[in-house]
Amino acid sequence: MTGIAPFHIAFPVDDLDAARHFYGTILGCPEGRSDTGWIDFNLYGHQIVAHRVDRGRETVAGHNPVDGHDVPVPHFGVVLPPAEWRALAVRLREHCVAFVIEPHTRFAGQPGEQSTMFFHDPAGNALEFKAFADLGQLFAR
Repeated sequence: MTGIAPFHIAFPVDDLDAARHFYGTILGCPEGRSDTGWIDFNLYGHQIVAHRVDRGRETVAGHNPVDGHDVPVPHFGVVLPPAEWRALAVRLREHCVAFVIEPHTRFAGQPGEQSTMFFHDPAGNALEFKAFADLGQLFAR
Protein backbone atom coordinates (compact mmCIF):
# COMPACT_ATOMS: atom_id res chain seq x y z
CA MET A 1 0.00 0.00 0.00
CA THR A 2 1.34 3.44 -0.86
CA GLY A 3 0.54 6.77 0.68
CA ILE A 4 -0.98 7.37 4.07
CA ALA A 5 -4.13 5.41 4.78
CA PRO A 6 -6.77 7.02 7.00
CA PHE A 7 -7.27 5.38 10.35
CA HIS A 8 -10.49 4.67 12.23
CA ILE A 9 -10.81 4.92 15.99
CA ALA A 10 -13.87 4.57 18.20
CA PHE A 11 -13.87 6.04 21.68
CA PRO A 12 -16.33 6.39 24.56
CA VAL A 13 -18.18 9.56 25.53
CA ASP A 14 -20.96 10.05 28.06
CA ASP A 15 -22.59 13.07 26.38
CA LEU A 16 -23.01 13.19 22.59
CA ASP A 17 -23.98 16.88 22.61
CA ALA A 18 -20.77 17.77 24.45
CA ALA A 19 -18.78 15.59 22.02
CA ARG A 20 -20.49 17.26 19.04
CA HIS A 21 -19.58 20.70 20.40
CA PHE A 22 -15.98 19.79 21.30
CA TYR A 23 -15.05 17.85 18.17
CA GLY A 24 -17.25 19.81 15.77
CA THR A 25 -17.01 23.37 17.05
CA ILE A 26 -13.77 23.57 19.04
CA LEU A 27 -11.59 21.17 17.03
CA GLY A 28 -13.40 21.99 13.76
CA CYS A 29 -14.00 18.37 12.72
CA PRO A 30 -16.76 18.02 10.10
CA GLU A 31 -19.51 15.66 11.22
CA GLY A 32 -20.31 12.58 9.17
CA ARG A 33 -22.97 9.99 9.85
CA SER A 34 -24.61 9.75 13.26
CA ASP A 35 -27.31 7.92 15.16
CA THR A 36 -28.75 8.13 18.65
CA GLY A 37 -25.69 6.42 20.15
CA TRP A 38 -22.74 7.60 18.04
CA ILE A 39 -21.30 10.35 15.82
CA ASP A 40 -18.66 10.07 13.07
CA PHE A 41 -16.20 12.96 12.74
CA ASN A 42 -13.55 13.74 10.13
CA LEU A 43 -10.36 14.39 12.09
CA TYR A 44 -7.96 15.67 9.43
CA GLY A 45 -9.04 12.96 6.97
CA HIS A 46 -9.36 10.20 9.58
CA GLN A 47 -12.61 8.72 10.84
CA ILE A 48 -13.16 8.97 14.57
CA VAL A 49 -16.39 7.80 16.16
CA ALA A 50 -17.73 9.02 19.49
CA HIS A 51 -19.85 6.23 21.03
CA ARG A 52 -22.15 7.11 23.91
CA VAL A 53 -21.56 4.84 26.89
CA ASP A 54 -22.68 4.94 30.48
CA ARG A 55 -19.99 6.25 32.78
CA GLY A 56 -20.47 3.31 35.14
CA ARG A 57 -17.55 1.58 33.45
CA GLU A 58 -14.12 1.81 34.98
CA THR A 59 -11.47 3.53 32.91
CA VAL A 60 -7.90 2.64 33.70
CA ALA A 61 -5.67 5.50 32.70
CA GLY A 62 -2.07 6.03 33.56
CA HIS A 63 0.88 8.20 32.73
CA ASN A 64 4.26 7.49 31.22
CA PRO A 65 7.25 9.82 31.64
CA VAL A 66 8.41 11.22 28.28
CA ASP A 67 11.00 14.00 28.02
CA GLY A 68 10.17 15.39 31.47
CA HIS A 69 6.35 15.25 31.20
CA ASP A 70 3.76 12.73 32.40
CA VAL A 71 2.09 11.66 29.15
CA PRO A 72 -1.48 10.38 29.64
CA VAL A 73 -2.08 6.79 28.48
CA PRO A 74 -4.14 5.90 26.53
CA HIS A 75 -4.40 8.83 24.11
CA PHE A 76 -4.92 9.47 20.40
CA GLY A 77 -4.41 12.34 18.01
CA VAL A 78 -2.93 13.46 14.72
CA VAL A 79 0.42 14.64 13.36
CA LEU A 80 -0.20 18.01 11.72
CA PRO A 81 1.88 20.36 9.59
CA PRO A 82 3.52 22.96 11.89
CA ALA A 83 1.32 25.89 10.81
CA GLU A 84 -1.87 23.87 11.41
CA TRP A 85 -0.53 22.71 14.79
CA ARG A 86 0.14 26.30 15.86
CA ALA A 87 -3.32 27.40 14.65
CA LEU A 88 -4.94 24.56 16.62
CA ALA A 89 -3.04 25.56 19.78
CA VAL A 90 -4.37 29.12 19.39
CA ARG A 91 -7.91 27.84 18.74
CA LEU A 92 -7.81 25.65 21.86
CA ARG A 93 -6.62 28.58 23.98
CA GLU A 94 -9.40 30.79 22.55
CA HIS A 95 -11.91 28.15 23.67
CA CYS A 96 -10.26 27.94 27.12
CA VAL A 97 -9.37 24.25 26.74
CA ALA A 98 -7.18 23.19 29.67
CA PHE A 99 -3.93 21.57 28.59
CA VAL A 100 -2.64 18.46 30.34
CA ILE A 101 0.72 19.26 28.74
CA GLU A 102 1.07 22.77 27.31
CA PRO A 103 2.16 23.19 23.67
CA HIS A 104 5.94 22.87 23.60
CA THR A 105 8.90 21.34 21.76
CA ARG A 106 9.85 17.82 22.82
CA PHE A 107 13.24 16.18 22.20
CA ALA A 108 14.76 19.54 21.21
CA GLY A 109 17.91 19.06 19.18
CA GLN A 110 17.49 15.26 19.18
CA PRO A 111 16.16 12.76 16.64
CA GLY A 112 12.38 12.99 16.60
CA GLU A 113 12.20 16.66 17.67
CA GLN A 114 8.53 17.63 17.64
CA SER A 115 5.96 20.12 18.82
CA THR A 116 3.32 18.51 21.00
CA MET A 117 0.34 19.27 23.23
CA PHE A 118 -2.07 17.16 25.27
CA PHE A 119 -5.60 17.89 26.47
CA HIS A 120 -8.80 16.01 27.34
CA ASP A 121 -12.17 16.02 25.62
CA PRO A 122 -15.30 16.54 27.80
CA ALA A 123 -15.52 12.76 28.42
CA GLY A 124 -11.94 12.62 29.71
CA ASN A 125 -10.33 11.05 26.62
CA ALA A 126 -6.74 12.24 26.25
CA LEU A 127 -5.66 13.69 22.90
CA GLU A 128 -2.22 14.53 21.59
CA PHE A 129 -1.55 16.68 18.56
CA LYS A 130 2.00 16.99 17.31
CA ALA A 131 3.98 18.48 14.45
CA PHE A 132 7.45 17.91 13.04
CA ALA A 133 9.45 20.64 11.33
CA ASP A 134 10.90 17.69 9.37
CA LEU A 135 8.28 14.96 8.91
CA GLY A 136 11.14 12.62 8.08
CA GLN A 137 11.86 12.63 11.83
CA LEU A 138 8.52 10.94 12.62
CA PHE A 139 10.17 7.57 13.25
CA ALA A 140 13.74 8.78 13.83
CA ARG A 141 15.77 6.89 16.42
